[in-house]
Amino acid sequence: MVKEKTMAKKKKKITVGTVVLYTTLVLIGFICLYPFLNVLAYSFSGYNAVLSGKVTFFPIDFNLDAYKEILHKAQIWISMNVTIIITLAGTFIGLILTVFAAYGLSRNDLPGRKVLSSIILFTMYFNGGIIPTFMVVKGLGMYDSLTALVIPQAINVFNFIVMRTFFRQLPESLEEAAKIDGASDMQVLVKIILPLSIPIIATIGLFYAVQYWNGYFDALLYIQSPDKYTLQLRLRSLLFADELNSAGEAVGTKVMTQSLKMACVAVSTLPILVVYPWLQKYFVKGVMLGSVKG
Repeated sequence: MVKEKTMAKKKKKITVGTVVLYTTLVLIGFICLYPFLNVLAYSFSGYNAVLSGKVTFFPIDFNLDAYKEILHKAQIWISMNVTIIITLAGTFIGLILTVFAAYGLSRNDLPGRKVLSSIILFTMYFNGGIIPTFMVVKGLGMYDSLTALVIPQAINVFNFIVMRTFFRQLPESLEEAAKIDGASDMQVLVKIILPLSIPIIATIGLFYAVQYWNGYFDALLYIQSPDKYTLQLRLRSLLFADELNSAGEAVGTKVMTQSLKMACVAVSTLPILVVYPWLQKYFVKGVMLGSVKG
């Protein structure tokens, strides 16, 4: 009888704990999803519903007028192309530099490994500041060019640390066996290390892609020509310039400024959200492997 009561109490505790856990997770999930749902609801809602403040989670008087107005703008497509080019180029360059730096500095036989790692780690906490960085970018002739959005942030120290930790966990016997067979360092990296590093490469690639896609401040500092605006910078101009007001007047009462704003946000967010599910299976595994030192 005593054992049965004890088991019953344990089951009750587990049940209560499970309910509390799932309730908390649902609340956290709701808090995270609410801004996205609200943005989508506003972007698809009609003028009267937005004006009366009735829109919360679901669109009211569903229509696509805001998206039609946004997507008919040539500037949006130009900025979309610019952002795609920067994201692809920046992610590729970032991965190449991060892999080479992380692999080299993960080898125990590299002379000056600790000094070089300390110098790189130092830049994670201290930098020259906005004005010196701006002067360097302008002095190198990168001002008002797309290279200014790629080169200055081509390698992220946090990503470097995660990938270096992952490389350190790989058995050294793999490299030793390959070198006994006559493989060079580059062959070891390309034919042995990289095929084993797909999860961490996908994870770091996603980090870089999100970084470049959402990049705004660098574009605001270094880009002057409107035809080189990134999508985020174009979104800012649509939100605060006369361009948005003229759009609202052109459509009349069918599209409200608030709907146009939310449609802009949705258009700039959707592409990177579409990419994430394809990399999700690598994401968790890559972060776990690269965040724990073996």
